[in-house]
Amino acid sequence: MIDVNKFESMQIGLASPDKIRSWSYGEVKKPETINYRTLKPEKQGLFDERIFGPTKDYECACGKYKRIRYKGRVCDRCGVEVTSAKVRRERMGHIELAAPVSHIWYFKGIPSRMGLVLDMSPRSLEEVIYFASYVVLDPGDTPLEKKQLLTEAEYRDKKAEYGDRFKAEMGAAAIQKLLADVDLEKEAAELKEELKEATGQKRTRAIRRLDILEAFIKSGNKPEWMVMDVIPVMPPDLRPMVQLEGGRFATSDLNDLYRRVINRNNRLKRLLKLQAPGIIVQNEKRMLQEAVDALIDNGRRGRPVAGPGNRPLKSLSHLLKGKQGRFRQNLLGKRVDYSGRSVIDVGPSLKLNQMGLPVPMALELFKPFIMHELVKRGLSANVKSAKRKIDRSDDDVFDVLEDVIKEHPVLLNRAPTLHRLGIQAFEPILVSGKSMRLHPLVCSAYNADFDGDQMAIHVPLSDEAQAEARLLMLAAHHILSPRDGEPIVSPSQDMVIGNYYMTTEDKGREGEGMIFKDTDEAELAYRNDYVSLQTRVGVQVSAFPEKPFTDDQRGKIMVTTVGKLLFNRIMPKDFAYINEPTDANIQNGVDDRFFLEPGQDIHEYLENAPLVPPFKKGFLSDLIAEVYKRYKVTKTSQFLDRIKDLGYYESTISGLTTAMSDIHDLPEKPEILDKAQKQVTLITKQFRRGLITDDERYERVIGAWNDAKDEVQNKLIEHMDIHNPINMMSDSGARGNISNFTQLAGMRGLMASPNGKIMELPVKSNFYEGLSVLEMFISSHGARKGMTDTALKTANSGYLTRRLVDVAQDVVVREKDCGTDRGLEVTAITNGNEMIEPLYDRIMGRYTMKSVFDPKTGEKIVGKNVLIDEEMAQKIVDAGVKKVTIRSAFTCNTEHGVCERCYGRNAATGDRVEAGEAVGTVAAQSIGEPGTQLTLRNFHTGGVAGNDDITQGLPRIQEIVEARNPKGRATITEVTGEVVSIEENPAERTKDITIKGETDTRTYTLPITARMKVAEGDFIHRGAPLNEGSIDPKELIQVRDVLSTETYLLSQVQGVYRMQGIDLLDKHVEIMIRQMMRKVRVMDPGDTDLLPGQLMDISQFRDANKDTLVAGNIPATARPVILGITKAALETNSFLSAASFQETTRVLTDAAIRGKNDPLVGLKENVIIGKIIPAGTGMSAYRNIKPKEVSVAAYSIKDIEAKLKEEDKQN
Repeated sequence: MIDVNKFESMQIGLASPDKIRSWSYGEVKKPETINYRTLKPEKQGLFDERIFGPTKDYECACGKYKRIRYKGRVCDRCGVEVTSAKVRRERMGHIELAAPVSHIWYFKGIPSRMGLVLDMSPRSLEEVIYFASYVVLDPGDTPLEKKQLLTEAEYRDKKAEYGDRFKAEMGAAAIQKLLADVDLEKEAAELKEELKEATGQKRTRAIRRLDILEAFIKSGNKPEWMVMDVIPVMPPDLRPMVQLEGGRFATSDLNDLYRRVINRNNRLKRLLKLQAPGIIVQNEKRMLQEAVDALIDNGRRGRPVAGPGNRPLKSLSHLLKGKQGRFRQNLLGKRVDYSGRSVIDVGPSLKLNQMGLPVPMALELFKPFIMHELVKRGLSANVKSAKRKIDRSDDDVFDVLEDVIKEHPVLLNRAPTLHRLGIQAFEPILVSGKSMRLHPLVCSAYNADFDGDQMAIHVPLSDEAQAEARLLMLAAHHILSPRDGEPIVSPSQDMVIGNYYMTTEDKGREGEGMIFKDTDEAELAYRNDYVSLQTRVGVQVSAFPEKPFTDDQRGKIMVTTVGKLLFNRIMPKDFAYINEPTDANIQNGVDDRFFLEPGQDIHEYLENAPLVPPFKKGFLSDLIAEVYKRYKVTKTSQFLDRIKDLGYYESTISGLTTAMSDIHDLPEKPEILDKAQKQVTLITKQFRRGLITDDERYERVIGAWNDAKDEVQNKLIEHMDIHNPINMMSDSGARGNISNFTQLAGMRGLMASPNGKIMELPVKSNFYEGLSVLEMFISSHGARKGMTDTALKTANSGYLTRRLVDVAQDVVVREKDCGTDRGLEVTAITNGNEMIEPLYDRIMGRYTMKSVFDPKTGEKIVGKNVLIDEEMAQKIVDAGVKKVTIRSAFTCNTEHGVCERCYGRNAATGDRVEAGEAVGTVAAQSIGEPGTQLTLRNFHTGGVAGNDDITQGLPRIQEIVEARNPKGRATITEVTGEVVSIEENPAERTKDITIKGETDTRTYTLPITARMKVAEGDFIHRGAPLNEGSIDPKELIQVRDVLSTETYLLSQVQGVYRMQGIDLLDKHVEIMIRQMMRKVRVMDPGDTDLLPGQLMDISQFRDANKDTLVAGNIPATARPVILGITKAALETNSFLSAASFQETTRVLTDAAIRGKNDPLVGLKENVIIGKIIPAGTGMSAYRNIKPKEVSVAAYSIKDIEAKLKEEDKQN
């Protein structure tokens, strides 16, 4: 076997007949498989041991030679080599065909490669190959033309007329001769000449032919190899035959297909030997051709060959294609040993980096480790007895198990794995029962809950794997989400309500105004029921020497609550005292208003002081982010565990519960509904009189009912008691929101009908009162649509993620600085008056390209090439700066990746990104993972004129990344100038917009319903939209430049995600869009050897031009092209990656003809061939590190002990 780590690249090509014979270990001559009595393979058959190797390890077929000592000997009786049975997975055979046969991939693919080489239409080819027509090979001195087709009758006539003066044949043999006759160099030269004049269809065809001829010339493949004289036979263990329990056999479809080929081939040989009549031989040749076609790609031409039960047989092509094919099923993902799965359960007492592992699972997963340890400790004599001990569950085993799993991390994975946080490492802790225990805080990363979810567990075996699991994958390292850099591990539900309950303030509770020396004294009073958690009390600031109070505050008494004193106990010691849920409190400490002036009466202060709101979910998340920023991983994970324990404890103490009595009727509701009903009646009257259109009527009715619902909601909020448990749950962010409460106690409101349009009939009841039959029926549409939407969305979003990963998988951080001189000018993204993404979010964690100056004072805020952190970003925004030029992936010069400077900060760690980080995959996951939260539907506005349905949600993201023509397209101007006139033409229902530029004037015609974005007298730049809608990026890239198009696409993607409340960093979108823009199309090849119309990487194009310029020749010109991600993924330089993505046969056909070389740069291609991926610790820079020997001074334990004693004395 080849060692994968020994080669740098991998080439694919067409196999010549001699090559196929050189692979083979013998010819398969008979269609037999195995003998039905002896069950031994038949000689010269498809499973012959002489060709493919022995079926039993180191044993020949007749049994004369057994055991490994005869390795390599060929038995003189049966002719079988004594070797490992594994060779039956790699040894090939071959079948010598009695007549040449065309390879269906090259004849039938689109475009037909044979057709292009011979300049014949696929139709003519088919007629020749399948013996319907003759083709003239050599016209001699007759008026016939070469490659002319003749029917059976025409051929007979010409034969009678000209005799043997011309040559014409049919079948693949004729095509093979024609292909062998092609003079590639001459044809290519002629085509290049033709290209100088040709236009239109002719030019396109010439370019295509030239492309394929050049491919043959460059790769050294010969066109006649597309027709086969010999076909390889796959190793038998890859097309096995197994006995089922009834004496019957199950066999791979390939064996049936091979048998058909052999049968027909043998019959043809016999007929040729007998010199049978031409028509019979022809028929047999055609059948052989069809048999080989079916073997290579069954069903590609004509009806597929079916097996028992009319099921089409799976051919060689089918073994590669699709989710169940070789690429996706066995090469990109494999089933692994040392793994298990079980239901998960909550483990509230675990630490953040622990998981509970059931003992029976642990015994099975760590079996080899336990066996090793049992033998090592002398508790078992050998491995066999150790195995028996485990199976018997001896007491020794459990003692060893404890030690074996200690410090041995395991990986937990929950499907679907939408982002990298779907697999994390934990230290296992043994638990009883059969379910695995999961830490409640990591649930959000896995999107797991405990209603029966299952998770898979994997054991990293090698020391390196364990080290990586511990250092890189431990759950404690995954506190921030790579999507937006916000904490993903944050308390939810019970934990939130517990912390909310204990930090609530109340007026007039027992012990109000008591003053305590420190937290311990306050806790003592609380435990003895002198004060409650919510009581506002005073405490001496001197009790917190490590907290950052001002000198003025230190001598005073601070007003807080007992609950907050206890909450601050879990905070890091030198962190500000948290007394109110504000950012100012976190950054600058407690506000002066919470301190008593000397001699001030606390009761008097409390009378006038307003209550401070309790700590809600969002605030806890901010706290975690700040703690992480300051103290990094270890302290943060400890803090998280303390927040969790405190939250659970306090929510239990609170005894929070809900009952029907917590829902109260709204007295004003009938009145509000009545008012809305009157309004609707009025609107209907106006419509009947013809004062408004039906669309307007519909809009207004919907509006009236929505207003009514909003009013009901607002009244509910007014009447709500802050101690109402349902209110506490929704207010704290623990569960539910106000709209849930509105449906319980107010009204359900308007529902969507099955077609997505909103129905005019509102549901006036709420769940507390109960719905009427009609209301119930109306509601059920929406519920059902919700269910189907979710199912569809999951599939759509998963497929989107797969395409995104595929197009960006080779983008890795490859160098420190690419040295680019270009940058991206960013401003806040807005839509009209609505803020989509503020400037702060866009510049934080990025490097500056130019220095940033204060627009008022002109002083420098941030220098050039500096990483902007939170403080700097805030400074820039506060100074009123509107534009900042940053380093961006768009302008990065690194090939196959980005550099550290252009990427900026790694969102998942909050530090600079390191070389080797697979930022492309992270970007794809960050965009794809929230896909399921995006809406599926386009917003139906109910058909209001002019307001075209604007595509939103998932369909819009797909539209953008696939570079499709957008729905509701905006027309853009191609000139920069003034809008001179907008004229309406009511007869044709259009508007004409005229724009006068410096050199020319353009007029654009839009439908009369279009909503304009420009008015007369406006000055607009080229590429600006004239009406509302989405710009087609393919138009924009022609009118403007690449960077403007990239910026536009970025703002569009951000618009969709931010509208749904999903934060996503720009850098992820930039990487995706850059991948769509990395190709150019050659317009004029100049003196290079490029072809006009050729698609190629910008970097390759630049290299080709560089060489041409150095030689003093004319360089090529090209124009940028935007490709959809599917197309971009298929156009990658790696044929392995493209073939494993989609259209496998097309990709491989093309790659073989071109003799493509896969440089193994991306991650996918390396996974496929089993090489370590070139990212992270797999990058060559890290792999080639050699340990350096250093001399260490000798020391003794006694010296160290003496030193420690000395230190103890000093302390």
